[in-house]
Amino acid sequence: MPLIIITGLPSSGKSTRAQQLHAYLAERIAAVTPPNSPPKYRLHLISDQTQGISRAVYDLSPEHLPAHVRSANASEKDARAALYGAVKRVLSPRDIVVLDGMNYIKGWRYQLFCEAKNMSTPSAVLQIGCSVDRAREVNEARLARRAAAAPTLSPTETSRPTENSPSSTGTEETNPPPTQDPITTDNNNPPPPDDNDDEPYSPSNWTNLVFRYEEPNPMTRWDSPLFTLIWDDSPAQTRSTFAALWDVIAGAAAKPIRPNQSTIQRDKDPGGDYLYVLERETQDIVKKILEGQSAEGGGEVALARVNGREGELVVELPGRKVGLPQLQRYRRAFVALNRGGIGLEAVGKLAAGRLRESFVGYLNDAFERDG
Repeated sequence: MPLIIITGLPSSGKSTRAQQLHAYLAERIAAVTPPNSPPKYRLHLISDQTQGISRAVYDLSPEHLPAHVRSANASEKDARAALYGAVKRVLSPRDIVVLDGMNYIKGWRYQLFCEAKNMSTPSAVLQIGCSVDRAREVNEARLARRAAAAPTLSPTETSRPTENSPSSTGTEETNPPPTQDPITTDNNNPPPPDDNDDEPYSPSNWTNLVFRYEEPNPMTRWDSPLFTLIWDDSPAQTRSTFAALWDVIAGAAAKPIRPNQSTIQRDKDPGGDYLYVLERETQDIVKKILEGQSAEGGGEVALARVNGREGELVVELPGRKVGLPQLQRYRRAFVALNRGGIGLEAVGKLAAGRLRESFVGYLNDAFERDG
């Protein structure tokens, strides 16, 4: 099952849409699972929140970090490594993974696409469309709520440790995770995206992330198929988009994912890999020609076919005797033309026969051309 990559501007409603998508997919999985049977697919939602990653790791603002630290970008790389490891652990043909986050770098989306393809499972991108002004308003509202919720202490109270303060207990106090809106079970009326109480971005961090955001391009294979939801989409439109997404990843429109030809493990049981078979069969033909030609030269040399093919291969020799140096020159030229992988998919039961036929034809053409 596929990897669904959610992307969009900061504070554009990605987490809310990810929760809605998670609820919708859970409903569809339950619908396709036979009664009294384990779920046909497993569903996972991975995000910065589930991995305990603070949004401050993405802050590369010049006023907060020196130039050499910003260029290294170690904190953000560590965060992406944690997300990548979480995705890789659960991604399989039986698992649907929803990756919630900005995913704003096209190189990062390409890395995820390659990982999904390596697992022979599809990937899709869901872009959450939102205007920059509205996303800024959401982040500013979160910052205002965070500031209003912070306790205001007098200077005396600030300097005096409390019973449960870090200084009195010797341990660092951790903030509870942000309250998430409950995932609705009524998918006929899912809640619209809102400015919930997720961790806000600092203003400079938010501006920097918007500047660095690389929008997905449906013309590239790692950003397709691309689906888009905007802030003002109705519940019906949202459900329709989710249905189209399900159809692509698990429905009638799902396409099998084939790995790259360069990563396929070749079958070596019938006699070795491609280059070995190429060298072996051409050397054998040269040996048979030297043994089968007459002392005067000329005539024909019959060669046996392989792999149960009927008939014989015939090499038509020129009117003079052919020596080993000439045959080896032809053989090396033929190997050089074919060692790059032409016919690599034929390694197996038919590789040797095809190579022998091709080399005999090459020799006949060379003898006729050179006299």
